[in-house]
Amino acid sequence: MSTFVEQSEQIQHEAASHPTSPRDSFERRVFRATAVVLATVAAAYILWVLIDLLLLLFACSLVSLILLTVTNALRRRTRLPFGVALGLSVLALLGLIVGAFAFFGATMQGEFAELAARLPAAWANVQARLQTSVVGAAILERAGALAPSAQTIVNAATSALAAVGGALSGFALVLVGGLYLAAQPTLYATGLLRLIPSRAQSPAAETLDAISVSLKNWLKGQALGMVFVGVGTGLGLWLVGVPAAWAIGLVAGLAEFVPYLGVIVAGLPAVVLGFGQGTDTGLWTIGVLIAVQQLQGNLVMPLVQNRMVDLPPAITIFGIIAAGILFGVAGVLLATPLTIVVLVLVRRLYLHEDKHEVLASADAPDAPPPVPAKA
Repeated sequence: MSTFVEQSEQIQHEAASHPTSPRDSFERRVFRATAVVLATVAAAYILWVLIDLLLLLFACSLVSLILLTVTNALRRRTRLPFGVALGLSVLALLGLIVGAFAFFGATMQGEFAELAARLPAAWANVQARLQTSVVGAAILERAGALAPSAQTIVNAATSALAAVGGALSGFALVLVGGLYLAAQPTLYATGLLRLIPSRAQSPAAETLDAISVSLKNWLKGQALGMVFVGVGTGLGLWLVGVPAAWAIGLVAGLAEFVPYLGVIVAGLPAVVLGFGQGTDTGLWTIGVLIAVQQLQGNLVMPLVQNRMVDLPPAITIFGIIAAGILFGVAGVLLATPLTIVVLVLVRRLYLHEDKHEVLASADAPDAPPPVPAKA
């Protein structure tokens, strides 16, 4: 039985002794093109089937990036070994989360209980006010016609509970996966680069560095924005006398992980509770929400973006819409970091920009000096 090498030599000998006709060459080119097209379609289909897994992996990468950022900052200040610094970072983040919920738990529980208790009465008060005018009565009548049936509400509640259970399990999986990635970053980075041909490894490494720095800077800016929206909304609503103000502020701050979502999510219960207290309080509530949104969009985020990452608002909004249509809720949550990745890839691979041109950031390393031309 001949070996593969012998068969290869025989094929090459036959090819040399029988020159390829133009027809054979054309047929082979058609065959190769067809194979490439079919392989591309198959790869695209496999990626689409595995899109949930890919989004989960991307979320784990974000968690890993957060842990590595905190770990590296701790090592620069203490010079601790990597494993010790990573362990302290994980414990610090877990302690921060648990401590925050433990410290504010009783207060938040009371706030949310008050919010749940006051919303029906506040809505009834708003309905009574609307009934006093013709336009308001027409709005209520139309809203009543659009109200869902009891079975629809039960089905929606069942779906919501199932979604919450899935979200909690997914959140735990993301945390564990992010911890594993952060524990051995060199192993996974080297493995990823080994999958790339040698001649393309250097540009690919620069592109991955640009993506990593851009995402890290976005996470820093988004954390500042979340704190501002949460504190600003809670403080403003508390000052104007809206019940459960800090609970609404907490929801607004957490929801601001998706840009522009925090004030929108917190707006409806805040306005209902505000008008339930009186017309003046309701108007002040709307003013607070608008003020927080305007300060966030026109003052805080521009200042943050100048030092963190430059992401145009229009691209952010359309990126959220596109990711929501394509990938559902997970796409909405990860829309902005996915948009950043796409922008970096476009600027690097299509516009052929240098890594230092892509990184408009204070955290980006200085560009290397130009090499003097040889005489």
